[in-house]
Amino acid sequence: MTAARSGPAFSVHDIPFSTHGSWFDISPVVAEKTYAEDLHLVSHQNGMHAVLRLVPLDPATGDRTDVRVEATPGLLSWIGTGGRIDLSYESPDTVRLRGSRLGIGVEAAARTLTPFSGTYFFRDPAADAHVFTSYETGRRYRVTVLSGTVAGTPGTQILGGGHRGLTLTAETDGHWEIAIEELDTARPPYASPVPFDAVTEAARARFADFADQVAPWRSSATPAAELAAYVLWSATVRPTGLVTRPAVLMSKHWMDKVWSWDHCFNALALAPGCPDLALDQFALPFDHQDDSGALPDSVTHSEVLYNFVKPPVHGWTFGHLRRRLPTPPGPAELAETYDRLRRWTGFWLTARRAPGSDLPHYQHGNDSGWDNATTFDPERVIESADLAAFLVLQLHELAHLAQALEMPDEVRRWTRAAEETQAALLDRLWATDRFVARGVETGATWGSSSLLDLMPVVLGEHLPGHVSSALADHIKAHLTPYGLATELPTSPHYLADGYWRGPIWAPATVLIEDGLRRAGHERLADDISARFRALCETHGFAENFDALTGTGLRDRAYTWTASSYLLLAEAHAHRDGR
Repeated sequence: MTAARSGPAFSVHDIPFSTHGSWFDISPVVAEKTYAEDLHLVSHQNGMHAVLRLVPLDPATGDRTDVRVEATPGLLSWIGTGGRIDLSYESPDTVRLRGSRLGIGVEAAARTLTPFSGTYFFRDPAADAHVFTSYETGRRYRVTVLSGTVAGTPGTQILGGGHRGLTLTAETDGHWEIAIEELDTARPPYASPVPFDAVTEAARARFADFADQVAPWRSSATPAAELAAYVLWSATVRPTGLVTRPAVLMSKHWMDKVWSWDHCFNALALAPGCPDLALDQFALPFDHQDDSGALPDSVTHSEVLYNFVKPPVHGWTFGHLRRRLPTPPGPAELAETYDRLRRWTGFWLTARRAPGSDLPHYQHGNDSGWDNATTFDPERVIESADLAAFLVLQLHELAHLAQALEMPDEVRRWTRAAEETQAALLDRLWATDRFVARGVETGATWGSSSLLDLMPVVLGEHLPGHVSSALADHIKAHLTPYGLATELPTSPHYLADGYWRGPIWAPATVLIEDGLRRAGHERLADDISARFRALCETHGFAENFDALTGTGLRDRAYTWTASSYLLLAEAHAHRDGR
């Protein structure tokens, strides 16, 4: 009998342990850049909140004991001298824990309970369970003892400050087992006929199926593909609150939102194997499109933010998406997407064009997605070449969709708008051998050492040859052994951990690689792809990376990085004939 694949091992300090559909994870990361000594149950409803502390205990003394933590997609384990604790997801809202010769403390992470914050703890006689209720998440966490002995329940029903939780020890055979559920108000008492090993095997199988769908092409030449699939799978949540569809969060660390350009890369990676989930990723921000046609900056469980927008990469995305889907979108789906892209494009052509201007503008670096790029140092309200380039591609995509929907007048309208916008881009922002930015209020122009200035290479085949060649030459200067630095490493503004002022980012890599390839600069595109893939294979799927050392920075389990790896690895595998 062949043993079931357990999936890739990973460190919970980098990637939280979770499952597809769940709104909570098990991790030592309890806030932005904050690591606790113990693993916690961390919920992402109403924000990121560490709710329960899970403490392995010495069975003889009842004190906390040293363990090592091991994780694979279906199983998380605390392993100590002579004993262990295992945890697996039975469902998106329920985990099972089993101990052997180690006890466990399940404790409220918050030590203080006020009328507005903290966690209340009590025993529910109707369910024969212990319940933690969290003000921060607005949810309950019910612990049902399936076997073992409750050695203590300090803090039951107390108010104010104090230690709250339960301590579980083994029965005479040295074993215990519990279930922890995240629920709303009430449900029937917990009962499951499924033994723990079957729970674990089912979790492993669910992930294995997902990995086979998302990366069937994976091989020893793409060694990080399975872990990238796990990052996506485990960061997916079911529809709840303002999240209208199954959604891949950017992370189940502190970047637990869907930002309105990050989602595009997840949609593209998922498209061939999980087309429905891919289409949900693309559509989710559009579910919150406002009356002006603008997309929100971000969406999460309990908030939708509109104070900034994100760049219009959605035409570029949908063009690739419809070609990657196993079944092309039908007329109704094309019509809905056409209308949404039309309104999103109309926002840039009206609300974001100054009187008399042919080009749209950003109002802050955040609108570009490159929050603090040096392009924005002189002024923030600017006409930027990357924005015009993205809009040109979106206009072309609208023309393609209008063609498919048999609207010839609209085809001509969007084609003309694309040609006029590209002509204005080259006329107003191309200066000898590079693009510049222009201040909307002052009319001043300037160049910078930011890779953002080179992003118009995304126009690919639409660019004049001398323009794409000049951009390619400048892009080479940004290429370190690990990938594309977002600020020239020789720049006085370069910062190793400077967000968009130096580190390597996944979306810039994918967009530039694609544009170079479509413009005929395939060798450079191959080099960029190879370096980024090697970076992820060595340093994981961080939000961004130190351009000179490759070290992962910021949030270490970022889904658009995992998706970008999958996109580049898949394309490489297919080019190599695998």
